[in-house]
Amino acid sequence: MSPRRAKRQDQDLGFVGRFGIGEVEEWPDGEWQVRRIVGGAADKVYRCPGCDQEIRVGMAHLVSWPNWSGGEGERRHWHTACWRNRIKRGPGRSRY
Repeated sequence: MSPRRAKRQDQDLGFVGRFGIGEVEEWPDGEWQVRRIVGGAADKVYRCPGCDQEIRVGMAHLVSWPNWSGGEGERRHWHTACWRNRIKRGPGRSRY
């Protein structure tokens, strides 16, 4: 398949096709939609709310948001390790 054709198909698929289908994770602080972002799809710099460090372009990470209606507006990009360890940090240790 030509690169031009592949790019067009990728655009047609939208967010779900490029990054896969999210999954629901249940944690002590509630249910969260979580979507893994591969390094090749990470095209912006984000700030992780767990460690307050940058997630650089090309770095694999994840995006999460509360699993309730309207929770998409609270979507945040996390380092994978920061997401897994956020509950252990305790209050005041995370900006989220």
